[in-house]
Amino acid sequence: MTDERTHAFTDDALGAHDAVALAALVRAEEVNPRELVAAAVARAGRIDGALLPVAHASYDRPRISREGVGGELWGVPTFLKDNVDLRGLPTAMGSEAFRARPARRNARFTDQFLATGLAVLGKTRLPEFGLNASTEFATAQPVRNPWKPSHSAGASSGGSAALVASGVVPIAHANDGGGSIRIPAACCGLVGLKPTRGRLVTNAQGGKLPVNLVTDGVLTRSVRDTAAFFAAAERHHRSAQLPPLGLVEGPGQRRLRIGLVVDSPIAKTDEPTRRAVEETAARLEAMGHLVEPTTLPFGEEFSRDFLAYWGYIAWVIALTGRLMLDPSFRAGRLDGLTTGLRRRFQSEFPRTPGVLRRLRRAEAVYAGIFHQHDAILSPVLAHTTPPIGHLSPNVAFDELIERLLRYVAFTPVNNVTGGPGIALPTGAAPGGLPIGVHLSAAHGQERLLLELAFALEADRPWRRIQD
Repeated sequence: MTDERTHAFTDDALGAHDAVALAALVRAEEVNPRELVAAAVARAGRIDGALLPVAHASYDRPRISREGVGGELWGVPTFLKDNVDLRGLPTAMGSEAFRARPARRNARFTDQFLATGLAVLGKTRLPEFGLNASTEFATAQPVRNPWKPSHSAGASSGGSAALVASGVVPIAHANDGGGSIRIPAACCGLVGLKPTRGRLVTNAQGGKLPVNLVTDGVLTRSVRDTAAFFAAAERHHRSAQLPPLGLVEGPGQRRLRIGLVVDSPIAKTDEPTRRAVEETAARLEAMGHLVEPTTLPFGEEFSRDFLAYWGYIAWVIALTGRLMLDPSFRAGRLDGLTTGLRRRFQSEFPRTPGVLRRLRRAEAVYAGIFHQHDAILSPVLAHTTPPIGHLSPNVAFDELIERLLRYVAFTPVNNVTGGPGIALPTGAAPGGLPIGVHLSAAHGQERLLLELAFALEADRPWRRIQD
C-alpha cells in the first residue's frame, strides 16, 4: 500500500518537539524564537500546496503580545483560526459571500491566546462560518488530511489540525460549536479539548447567540501541550464560576466510574470506530477504573433541535451579514450548506421557541449524568474519516444533512450543555487514518479529563505521522 502521508518534520530548530519542550529550549537559551519562526515558515512552505491549511500568512510580522513575553509558551510559533479577529489581518470566516477587510482590533480571546506567549504566524482555513464537519468549499480547494490527503481533515478547525498534524507548528488555535475542535482532532490524530463554557473568555460570535455553543481552545500533538495552554490562559483570565484548573501534569490517582457509550440514538457506529472505543475501555479497566455500558438521555429530538438551531445560525448570518460582517456581503453567494440550513429554518420557524426551551434545559439533564458516572467514554464520530467530497457543500442539501447526522452523532451534546469533552487519538482505521475517542465530564472537570488523557498517552503513546 502506498504511503500517502504528507508532513514537514525535519532536522531543524523545531525538530519533533512539542510546544512545552520548545518553550523550555527558549528559556534555556538553546534556541531563540526567531529560529523557531523561521523553521515553521519553511515547513509551511513545504506542505501548503499539498494540504492548503493557511488562510492568511503573516510570516514577516509574527504577532507576539507584550503580556506573553516570558510566558509558559513564549516563542512557540502557532496559527489562529480565521473566525477570530487579529488586528491587521482579515477575518474571512471561510466564506466567499463577502470581502473581508483587516480587523481593527483583536478579539478578547485573541488577547488571551497571545498572553500565553505564543507567536502567531497567520490564520487557518475553515469551512463557511464553521458550519460543516469537513473543511471544503463551494469553489475553492479543500484542506486535506496529512495522514491521507485524499481524505478530510475534519472541521471546522481543519486548517489548524492540518498544520499541527503535519508538523508545521506544535499547537494551533481551534474553536468548537458542534465538535469543531474534537472532530479535526479525531481525523488528524491530535488531542483536542473543548473546555467548559466560560472556562476561557467568551467567544465573540458565540456570546451573541441565545444558546452559546462556541468555546475556544487548541489542537496539539501531546496532552501536556493542551494542559500547558489552559494553565497559561487561566493566568490571563480565570472564571469565577468554575473551579480553578491550574497546571495538570500527569495521571490522576482516583479510581473512576466511567460510562461506556458506543452507539448514538441516531447513528450506529462503524466497526473500526467501535473497536477503538472498546479497546480504550479495556485499557481504562486495566488501569483500575470501572467501565460500564450506559446510554445518554439525548435522542432524536435533541438532534432535530440542534439541527434547527444550526439553521437559525445560518439564517442570522444571511439576515445580518451586511451589517455585522461587511457591506459587500451577499446572501446569494453563500454555499449550499449555509443556504440549505437557512431555508430549512425558515420552513420550521414556528418550532423555534420550543427548540430554544429544550436546548436550554439540556444543561441540567447533562449534569444529571454525572451523578452516576465520573466520565463518559464514546466515539468522537460515528464512522471513520470520509474522503474529500463526501461532505462537500455542493452535495445536494438533503443528502448532505443525512450524511452529517450519521457522522457527527456525539459531539454536539457538549456544545449545547456547555460540558467539557476531549478527543484523543487512541485508534487507527485499517488504511492508517487516525480514529479518536471522546471523554466527557461534568462542568468544570477539565482536570479529570486531562488526567485520564495523560494516563492513556503514557500507557500507549500516540502514533506519529513521521514514523
